[in-house]
Amino acid sequence: MATAPVAEPARDCPICPRLVAFRQHWRAAEPGWHNAPVPSFGPVDGRLLIVGLAPGLRGANRTGRPFTGDYAGELLYDTLIRFGFATGKFEARPDDTLRLKDARLTNAVRCVPPENKPTTEEMRHCRPFLAATIAQLPNLGAIVALGKIAHDQVLAAHGEKLSHHKFAHGAVHRLGDVVLFDSYHCSRYNTNTGVLTPEMFRSVFAAVRAHIDTLG
Repeated sequence: MATAPVAEPARDCPICPRLVAFRQHWRAAEPGWHNAPVPSFGPVDGRLLIVGLAPGLRGANRTGRPFTGDYAGELLYDTLIRFGFATGKFEARPDDTLRLKDARLTNAVRCVPPENKPTTEEMRHCRPFLAATIAQLPNLGAIVALGKIAHDQVLAAHGEKLSHHKFAHGAVHRLGDVVLFDSYHCSRYNTNTGVLTPEMFRSVFAAVRAHIDTLG
């Protein structure tokens, strides 16, 4: 009997030597932090999956919950609450009252990379976890890719050619029964430089909300 693909890497995942060394360094420097692959967050029966790049060093790598502890989470979770994909109050810690509704969050790379830049090999190594995460969502109807790397990894996990689906903010791609929505990443750098405004970000989720609502 075939073994089902694993959606979450082990706490001491040994696959990427550079990420292992970085993780070990921060475990020694900050033993109270999560300092491990960050698991996906949200119900597995949700119709929406949001895919980010990788945990932030002092964000999800510290707290153990995606987009929790750095600026990106403030814009993302505010937007999810606004469009009915989350309830409660986001207080940037994993024991707050925030809960995802009909949505799940994950990252293309589960371990924090040095300088927030995973290598091509690290992305390839982590892709089976993303593919398994997608496969375990029985009601999946939409994916939001936050940034081009997330977009590319979602396409690769689906076996799609990148050349057939160009990344652009607000772009929409049909991947069989799932629709992929592209957004610039909600990082502080993108918002500070005006690459992404809250209005631009919300426009993507307005389109996602409209699509999800058509699924019944």
